[in-house]
Amino acid sequence: ADPIAHDVQARVDKAKKKLVEWAGNPLVIAAVKESNAKGGIAGMNNAKWQELSDNDPAVMAAQSSPAGKQCRKWEGEEKGVNKVTIFDEKGNMVASSTKTLLYNAANRPAIVGALKGEVWQSPDAKPDPSTQKKSVNISAPVKDGGKVIGLMNAAVDAE
Repeated sequence: ADPIAHDVQARVDKAKKKLVEWAGNPLVIAAVKESNAKGGIAGMNNAKWQELSDNDPAVMAAQSSPAGKQCRKWEGEEKGVNKVTIFDEKGNMVASSTKTLLYNAANRPAIVGALKGEVWQSPDAKPDPSTQKKSVNISAPVKDGGKVIGLMNAAVDAE
């Protein structure tokens, strides 16, 4: 892991503002509420998720759902962002622009901080577990009526 360069931090700060904006999108809020109501994908866990190929129906559904398509659109529009993911209140992946390494990331610092209502940033730049691109990880809470119901996570290029 490397310290975050000043120019990279400027991109990270810009991306954090965008992530907070995206987390308030009605499509994101609806997707998180639906996942919270269902309890995520029935029977899914990290071991099962990691065995799935990139073109498995469950993986494709996370990217082709309305929320998944929106994640891919935002990633394409925001220069320097290389991954956008939505998680529910239990840390289950709801939608993503790419296949995430973990289905449930509840114990990761990015998830814990955002579920407390904080906009979070990793303290250093290192390869993202999903994309292997040197990145700074950021997260923002998804709120419904002021209550934290999930979060959005993104990776910002650090090179």
